[in-house]
Amino acid sequence: MDDSVLAAMARWPNVPAVTGWLSLTPTGQWHLHENGAALPVHPGSEPDRGSPITSTQIVQFIQRNYSHDTQGRWFFQNGPQRVYVRLDAAPLILRTTRNTTTGSLALQAHTGQHVSRIDAWWLDDNGRLFAQTDLGPALVAGRDMAELLDHLETPDGRAFTDLELPGSGPGRTAPNTPTSTALGDHELIVRDHSGPAPLFYCTAAHIPQAMGFDPHPQA
Repeated sequence: MDDSVLAAMARWPNVPAVTGWLSLTPTGQWHLHENGAALPVHPGSEPDRGSPITSTQIVQFIQRNYSHDTQGRWFFQNGPQRVYVRLDAAPLILRTTRNTTTGSLALQAHTGQHVSRIDAWWLDDNGRLFAQTDLGPALVAGRDMAELLDHLETPDGRAFTDLELPGSGPGRTAPNTPTSTALGDHELIVRDHSGPAPLFYCTAAHIPQAMGFDPHPQA
């Protein structure tokens, strides 16, 4: 976090947290919600879309001061005040990039941080691919899926796209918490980037619980 933010937290330690003002889309875009309307009015209701934050300076400030607590609630630390974020897909959105030294594929979060480790992969019933990374739970951005799939394979060299991927059949659903052991049917590596990590299947509705984050945090 910024030194100025840390100083503000120390000076005003008891500022109440707020929720409902900020959300993160599946593409990694920050949205602002007037009147704190980000959270659903009731389960199943259509969430407020909000307005995209387009100022590069503001986006960079949010991303430098974006973190989470022990309850899996992700927040933007706005000076002394914690602003909890509605997560429309995951706390982090992964994009593909290139290692500037080797030219090999690399993964980068929407915050600009580089992923150095992947502990597990999750495939949901909508075909979206998530990763438990050293930075936190992440969704692979849709626009970057094709490039990642070209580099995603099993340790014995089988392409991810050639695997018999899990459906909703018995015995294919992952446990609530991923582990470092291969509890799924397959392990995956990103060629020239990361070592083997187990692949799990999970319904989209249970991704937050399985990966350990709160999509609609309350202050």
